[in-house]
Amino acid sequence: MDQRRMSVRKRGVVVGFHSATALVEDMEGKEKILCKLRGRFRKQGIKVIVGDHVEYTDDETGGGVIENILPRRAFLPKPRIANVDQVILVTALKSPDVPLYVLDKFLVLAEKAKLPVVIVFNKVDILDERDLERLSELEGYYGRYYKTMRTSVVTGKGLGKLKELFKGRISAMAGMSGVGKSSLLNAINPGLKLRVAEISEKLGRGRHTTTSVSLLKFDFGGYVADTPGFANLDISEIEPDELKNYFVDFREYEGMCAFADCMHISEPGCYIRRMASQGEIAPHRYKNYLKMLGEISRRTKRSSI
Repeated sequence: MDQRRMSVRKRGVVVGFHSATALVEDMEGKEKILCKLRGRFRKQGIKVIVGDHVEYTDDETGGGVIENILPRRAFLPKPRIANVDQVILVTALKSPDVPLYVLDKFLVLAEKAKLPVVIVFNKVDILDERDLERLSELEGYYGRYYKTMRTSVVTGKGLGKLKELFKGRISAMAGMSGVGKSSLLNAINPGLKLRVAEISEKLGRGRHTTTSVSLLKFDFGGYVADTPGFANLDISEIEPDELKNYFVDFREYEGMCAFADCMHISEPGCYIRRMASQGEIAPHRYKNYLKMLGEISRRTKRSSI
């Protein structure tokens, strides 16, 4: 009888992973079990990642064994998270002032992963009149394509809406270190008790307070992956002729260039360049596209040598 009970497969969510073991939260009992992987997974080169839904059985030591990894409905490659419903991208205009190149770079990666993005402008309580004018301009443009919101831990602005956004979903929270990700999570769910770093006056940005990907469970329902800072976003796996597909504002004018394979660099009849010169496409977006294209092209040349 005990043997039959041990062999019953249960379902859980991988909330942490280290070496050959995974921390699995049971979907029914909600307890967390440290599970090992069956040998066949290692032989086949199959790895579980945070967010995976798995089937596991109890072992004789109070732990478990992962028997099966269920199909993933979504996948964020860097950082590696499965079954993500949305990405909450936290940025700031002051303390630190996050470069728009970093923002656009992450949006490209989210578009490649086909994940919806919410852009959170945090620390709005410290913005002056000129900052608020700039913020309104950014919201006006990015808000055409993505949901945007303003937040402040100090004043409580936007925290209720942010909480509703997280409820019942698996979310990836990203942004450069120092923008206040941990502070926001602590504010909407104090029980998380995440470490918060001071902003370095010398560097103008925060030290990383999160060093590995793990799923944190909210008391009000849902999970969040508090991921390491995204100061160095890797777009090396994107091909040069593929990049334009991940600029959502470019897609409005798809097929309007003179040439179907237009790379939007210097080709005659390029409608994207025309729209950028007229301000229909934000000039900084077009400049960031060219900058990323150069970054990818240099990598392609180096790898071919």
